[in-house]
Amino acid sequence: MSNLTTKRFVIRKSLIGNNTIITFTNKKGVTYTYDHDAIYSSNQEKFESMECFQKYGSYTNSNNVPTFGRDFIIK
Repeated sequence: MSNLTTKRFVIRKSLIGNNTIITFTNKKGVTYTYDHDAIYSSNQEKFESMECFQKYGSYTNSNNVPTFGRDFIIK
């Protein structure tokens, strides 16, 4: 298991299967920690159908954890 700190919510193809726990702080200073693989696994079809995920190999959101990922936030 590895830890990663970023400036935004991110799901990356290169991190799939690495058991990465990601922590990010949004522009309002709110910090979130989540399990990358758990969010990807439960929403795999959604990510694979996104143009950004196909083209760039990642999905990002700089403001918040998307609704589909909020159940995987680690308190």
